[in-house]
Amino acid sequence: MPHLRQLWVSTVRQESVVRLGPPSGIGYGSAMNDLHKHLWANPGLRGHLLAILSGVGLMVVGVSLLFSVVGLRAGEAGFSVLVTGLIGSAYFAGYIAGVYICPVLIGRVGHIRAFAAMASLASSMPILHALWVNPWFWGVLRLLTGLCLVGLYIVIESWLNTLAPKKARGKVFSTYLFVSFGSLALGQWLILTNSANHFLPFALVSVLLSFALLPITLAPVQQPELVEAPRIHLPSLWQASPLGVSGAAVSGLVGGAFFGMGAVFGARMGLDEAGVAAFMAATISGGALFQWPVGHFSDRMDRRVVLLVMLSAAMVLGTLIWGLSLSQAWALSVIGLPLGGALFAIYGLSVAHANDMVDASRTMEVTSGLLLVHGAGAAVGPTLAGAFMNQVGPGGLMVYFALVCAALALHAVVRVRQVPPAPPEQKADYVPLGSGTEATLQLSPHAPDPGPVVNQP
Repeated sequence: MPHLRQLWVSTVRQESVVRLGPPSGIGYGSAMNDLHKHLWANPGLRGHLLAILSGVGLMVVGVSLLFSVVGLRAGEAGFSVLVTGLIGSAYFAGYIAGVYICPVLIGRVGHIRAFAAMASLASSMPILHALWVNPWFWGVLRLLTGLCLVGLYIVIESWLNTLAPKKARGKVFSTYLFVSFGSLALGQWLILTNSANHFLPFALVSVLLSFALLPITLAPVQQPELVEAPRIHLPSLWQASPLGVSGAAVSGLVGGAFFGMGAVFGARMGLDEAGVAAFMAATISGGALFQWPVGHFSDRMDRRVVLLVMLSAAMVLGTLIWGLSLSQAWALSVIGLPLGGALFAIYGLSVAHANDMVDASRTMEVTSGLLLVHGAGAAVGPTLAGAFMNQVGPGGLMVYFALVCAALALHAVVRVRQVPPAPPEQKADYVPLGSGTEATLQLSPHAPDPGPVVNQP
């Protein structure tokens, strides 16, 4: 989802170990200007970072396109929405499995060899979708795709951490986020190739993934430190912040459902390919644009109140789409913009609130654990949404969004009544970031500098 992956680390304490973006009150444009000046002072670094970020952009465009093409082609092939949801869940299940498997593989064969193997496998998956249209086969392909892509992200984010100067790591990753969100939205417009030739979009995804690897693999980088498989202790996480855990889970449930079933919803509501692309791109863009104002307000008031506002907005907008049976592309796109802003703000607010409630020394532990909770929710979300759509019709996706958000809102109200808000001096700064991998957490100005160059096996 994201990166869907994208999907989704967000916040840290001022006095602690991590700050992944510009400080509170400093706009994204200011951070970008600082980064721009730093890069022009280092031409070699500028070239290497631009190479990796351009490769990331191409890769995310391909991944975004594949999400929607799989959903559209599944509908054309006569798959039920429940089966389509299961196929979508397989991708996120592979992503979660890859978080544990890929660090072991990288540790055994090295970053370069692991990257080459996973890249080769990932670029072949889209073509195989077109060769045999079968739900079981597609489920296996999506599982392997998720596993390979998380491995690629781990390596890429590790290389970014190695390249980024200590003082510019947060700014570099803010740029990485901007590229990812923009590429997610752009990839949706390539759905238009589906109307001309059913093989073409799958081939295009394969080409995009292959071309994305060229600038990434040709950029000379030092051998990064190995990323360990994450560990999660749910009872400890729940004790630290019950609302943070439930919020991370719900953000995964809605995010996975959107990316896995959003295009299916649009097609079954009667939209053509252009309409589906407009709705998906508008919702993703809303998720990006609303991050900064939402974070700004949450830094200045009880985050739980801001979370309740976002959940209420999502419930109202989702119910509106379902109740009016909207099927016009322009109407769905207009409502999709704020809907995406509300849905995609849930994760950042939940992680920020959780970090407000724990000691600074536990920030990395809590953020890492919530990242996995989010991923687990994403693995379940498409299947649950498919079940709702199977019973209610295509508008069941919006009913699903409203009900899941309502459940979290009820929990938030209970917590507001039971627990006082975090004092201002204890609050962490909200930093808008997408879901990533364990390597993401190392992109911190306070993280140790990369070690010396190590020859890869």
